[in-house]
Amino acid sequence: MTAFFETLKKETQVAQQQMLQAPIFAACARGEIELDTYVNFLTQAFHHVKHTVPLLMACGGRLPEKYEWLRQAIGEYIEEEKGHHEWILNDIKACGADAEAVRANSGNGRVGSAIELMVAYLYHQIDRGNPIAFFGMVWVLEGTSVGVGGQVAALVKQTLNLPDNAMSYLTSHSVLDQEHIQLFENLMNQITDEKDQQAIIDSSNMVFQLYGQMLQELTPAAMQNAA
Repeated sequence: MTAFFETLKKETQVAQQQMLQAPIFAACARGEIELDTYVNFLTQAFHHVKHTVPLLMACGGRLPEKYEWLRQAIGEYIEEEKGHHEWILNDIKACGADAEAVRANSGNGRVGSAIELMVAYLYHQIDRGNPIAFFGMVWVLEGTSVGVGGQVAALVKQTLNLPDNAMSYLTSHSVLDQEHIQLFENLMNQITDEKDQQAIIDSSNMVFQLYGQMLQELTPAAMQNAA
């Protein structure tokens, strides 16, 4: 029997590759990223990362008794994830942008529709669907961070000549998520219920689509290059 983590990767590969076709990746590789684009990315990152701990807490509270072992893992994950949204605000401030506008969700710091829909979808799945669907987001974000995060961080830093204190979110997560993805694989391989497995697959595909939409919309110039 194929381990579920391998099935998850296979069943979400198409959606993952579509996300990675966002023009921003090619723009980074060409050294054509602009500071405003990076700040826009950090802004959208803040608006989903600030929900990570609340989503973890909501998921843990909704899991059935058979997943007590997973609830314990969620508790440890919460401890590691606390305060990461503040790292992003510090990065934004170090870039010379208005971090408080981002915190207040006002002006140029507003959440985009794709991220707002992504977060709302996850809360809905936890409250009204299957709470284990939350782990679809974990696969998308941590899998992407491990796959391309470190490379993108290095390209952005070099192109924009940014100090380390403007890169804490991207650089730290590309390292942290190396460890997280191994833990995630172990957790996923313990999930044997087919309905729960499908809920994680479906959630991953939805989050890949919405996160990819956010990446597509980061900069009009990137979209024109793709066209």
